[in-house]
Order: sequence, then structure tokens, then C-alpha cells
Amino acid sequence: MEPVLSSEVLAKLRQPRPYPAVSLVMPTHRREPDNTQDPVRLRNLLAEAEKTLTGDPDVPRERRLDILDQLSRAAAEVDLAHAEDGLVIFAAQGEHQVWSLPRTVPERVVLADTFLTRNLVAARAAEQPHWAVAVAADRVSLWSGNAERTVEAARDGFPLTRSLEDPDVERKERIGDVPSTFQDEATRQFLREAHEKLRVLLTAEPRPLYVLGSSEALGLVEELGPLGPDTVTVQKGGLADAPAAAVHAAVEPARTARAAAAVTALTADLDAARGRREFAGGIDEVWRAAKEGRARLVAVEDDYRTVVREEGDHLEPAEAGEAGARDDMVDEIVERALDTGAEVRFVPGGTLDGQGRIAAVLRY
Repeated sequence: MEPVLSSEVLAKLRQPRPYPAVSLVMPTHRREPDNTQDPVRLRNLLAEAEKTLTGDPDVPRERRLDILDQLSRAAAEVDLAHAEDGLVIFAAQGEHQVWSLPRTVPERVVLADTFLTRNLVAARAAEQPHWAVAVAADRVSLWSGNAERTVEAARDGFPLTRSLEDPDVERKERIGDVPSTFQDEATRQFLREAHEKLRVLLTAEPRPLYVLGSSEALGLVEELGPLGPDTVTVQKGGLADAPAAAVHAAVEPARTARAAAAVTALTADLDAARGRREFAGGIDEVWRAAKEGRARLVAVEDDYRTVVREEGDHLEPAEAGEAGARDDMVDEIVERALDTGAEVRFVPGGTLDGQGRIAAVLRY
């Protein structure tokens, strides 16, 4: 499975490929007995993909055989024993990728000249990832996290490490000139380097940031200058070389408090937009606003799924499997909104009661 669904990775996935780029999408299950059906569904999808490829006169034989081989390799990499809520397989000439998503997806096989990325885009937006950095005098580690898990991110120069051994320490002890660790200039330079690497990372991939460390470490980091408005400090040392579970536990209270405050602020923003007549509520209104690029902010309840069909310029409720039915319209709205520069926020179920479970603040 791919470890990090970054903006850079998404951009590469959305680049055109020689036809066909094959996308297999299916819901999966985390627990028994529901997960017993997943291997059968995957085999059926693979068989459907093979049938579609074989019957498509626009696919040359050599390319078809290559893509079928890529699909076979991808299927061998799928770990349904540790599945989440959705599975996406991409295969094209000379390449394949497998993605496990913490968000349910509709079942489908799509052949096009690009991969179907809307489900990945929506899953990434719903995941609301954050960065955490654990600071010590000899190690600064970077972590990528969300509400469910935290993993160390060995990238962009992290972890940053150094030795605390001072070859001149005996002479300094004789003359009483051994500064505390966080007053030592070498430590300041070490953390200055880490601070600069963080600024570069946050510019390239902005996320909320949690800085963990002792009071001395946090004080020195703050002296080096602000890292951004979405930075929160957590006074807890000893985590720079700690297991992921310990870092996750240290961040979670601050993350939960931030999320609750954000929902309160979002609700107020939606109410104010309604008063200014810059509000859209319900999937039909929000779909049109996103399609026209008028949405500045889109809010979606994180468990909201619905099946619709297009009727002219409107969406109407539909049944799954019905001709023309669209069962991932919420994900499509999220992708379209992000493409037009809108902010997308996922909120707990029930937050948007009376607003159709999806709402938007409009630019005009």
C-alpha cells in the first residue's frame, strides 16, 4: 500500500496516461463476518476489468496484456486481512498502484485516459491530516497523523540527529563554563536547522502542526520565530525517539480540542453566510455552486453518502444500480471544490442537521 497520499502524489496520479488507465474501486470491510465477501468481490471486479479490456477495440493486444499483468501484480499486493473501508487499484501500461482508504467507496471499473482520483481526494480531505514534530536536543523527528493513527515521516531531512558528546567538556567543567543543553549554541544551531526544514515543509504541504517537547525545548523553538497560525505546542518531552502510539496519545487531546473549536467556528460561518445570502445547502445547491466555482468553503458530514442522477441542471434522488445513477457525487463535489480553490471541511454526523448534510459558503 502507498504510505502517504500527498498533494504531489495526487498530482502525478491525475496526469493523463496512454489509454486505457484502469481504475478499480470497491468497498471493503474491517471486521468479520462482512470482510469474508471482499476476496470474492475483488475477483469479480478483476474479471470484469479483463472482460472490458478484451472487448475494447481501442486497446492494442500488447498494451492489454501489459495492463492485465499490472492488475495481477496489484491484486497480489492487496492485504484484505487488514482492510479499511475502501480499496482503489490503478493500472496502466507499465505501472500499478494500490490504495487502502478509511472511507467507503462505490464499486466500479473505469477505463479512461486518467485514473479516477475523486475517491482518493475526498478520503484525503476527510482524513484531515496534521504534522507533529517531537523536539529534543539531539533528535528532531517528524510525524504524520490523523484522528486514527500517527506514523513517522522520514522525509525532508527528518529525523534530524546529532551527538551530544562535547570533546571539550572536561576543560569547560574545570572553568565552570558548561551551559545547560538548551542554552548551548550548538543546540540552538541544531534546532535552527530543524526550524528551517519545518518552514520549507509547511510551505510545500501546509497542515496543522503540533510541536512536542520539554518546556526548555519549546521555549527555544518559539524564540526562533513562528511556524504558522496552525501551530500548537504540547509540553511533553521524551518523544523524539518514542513509538508512534506515544506520539499519537500526546497529540490527541490538543487535536480533539482544536477539532471541536473548528466545528463551532464553522457553524457560525455558515450561519453568517445564510444571513448574507451567500449560502448553499443540500447536495443539489452545493453541486451547482462547486461546478460553477462559486463555493469558498464546503462542509460535509463525514458519513454522508447518497445516490443521485443528473436531470438537466439538477440532481435528483436515485436508487443504486439505476441507469445514470451517481453514487459518489459527494466525493466528486469535494474534488471539484478543491480544484477551484475552495476549502473543504468534514464534520461529525448531525452537525449539518437541517442543511441537507452538506453546505457551502459562497464567494458570490
